Amino acid sequence: MQVIAQHGEVLIILACAFGFFMAWGVGANDVANAMGTSVGSRAITIKQAIVIAVVFEFLGAWLAGGEVTNTIRKGIIDPDLLENDPHLLVYGMLAALLAAGTWLLMASLKGWPVSTTHSIVGAIVGFAVAGLGASTVDWGAVTAIAASWVVSPVLAGTVGFVLFKSVHMLIFDARDPFAAARRYVPFYMFLVGFIVAMVTMTKGLKHVGLHISFLQSLGLSAVAGLAVTGIGMLLERRVKYVHIREDQFGYANVEKVFGVLMLFTACAMAFAHGSNDVANAVGPLAAVINVVQSGGNIGEASVVPWWVLVLGGGGIVVGLVTYGHKVIATVGTRITELTPSRGFAATLAAAATVVLASGTGLPISTTHTLVGAVLGVGLARGMTALNLRVLGTIAMSWLITLPAGAGLAILFFFMFKGMFGA
Repeated sequence: MQVIAQHGEVLIILACAFGFFMAWGVGANDVANAMGTSVGSRAITIKQAIVIAVVFEFLGAWLAGGEVTNTIRKGIIDPDLLENDPHLLVYGMLAALLAAGTWLLMASLKGWPVSTTHSIVGAIVGFAVAGLGASTVDWGAVTAIAASWVVSPVLAGTVGFVLFKSVHMLIFDARDPFAAARRYVPFYMFLVGFIVAMVTMTKGLKHVGLHISFLQSLGLSAVAGLAVTGIGMLLERRVKYVHIREDQFGYANVEKVFGVLMLFTACAMAFAHGSNDVANAVGPLAAVINVVQSGGNIGEASVVPWWVLVLGGGGIVVGLVTYGHKVIATVGTRITELTPSRGFAATLAAAATVVLASGTGLPISTTHTLVGAVLGVGLARGMTALNLRVLGTIAMSWLITLPAGAGLAILFFFMFKGMFGA
């Protein structure tokens, strides 16, 4: 209690700085995943991707990012264990933010798409083991998160594979691919609107305290799907058939139609991502603010102040603008060659997997899901379409994310104990 009373303001300033740093990492690494398929397929330019992400990520983080956040992320440790030592929780959350942010910085410099959720989870496990002992960690929860390394990419890859095969069968193998695209793409537009609305409602709107039932979400998402279909069909009419001598089947014109789809997908996925993943940065930050302002009282939950969401949204935007291009390049161009139709199949597969996981309570990573979906789309064209060396590097970065976050958090935890006192 004495530490909090004596250094409360300094601890809050540090928490804000580290929270912004962590949000920068989310922007530099995770947002790039949502934009990677759109840029890699050349449906939009990297400048357009950054503008879309800046607007929709910030709106998602600010409008739908404020939930009553559990003081300890993901239920990894019991807050009651820290009731007599609230300053240890503050040190732990500061260490977790700084550790996860540092790992995301290192991964982004290398262009590795890693999970921000796993980074913060690993960091919290590290501080819990160091500060409270290994027996205080809920290893069942940690095991479930680790299992998602396999479940997420396999599930999304399977959906991506099936989706791309359906596009090929219905459109590219048709006698007139351009006419077939105009006939079937509205159906895919409905799917995009419906699934991304479900992502937002199941993973986003819970943050503002709107606990909509699953059936209500289905109904509202169907309306959103019809709205997207209507707007998309209007835009689709502007796509004129252009005869290209080298393109006897008219595939380039079909890809133009799918380019319209990718625009919707990029906007909606950015909003859904901002509303969900800003919690990785502002959750621990809100916990520190709550403990300090209450004089050391550890509650079950902490309300996220509006300005914290603006701080988190701002950090995400700065991260994307300054360093997002590296991970965008990895996901969009280095795993497999993407076109708008392939990028659409990958993004929709990732969104569908997130919805399925939300409904079943399966802990998954958006990053792993999207990379798995891109992998599935690549596999639909054969193993030779994949860059196995890049995939090996990505898999290695996933494996070391949890231990890297944990190791750095232990280091920073003892650093703060030394600075402010035990």
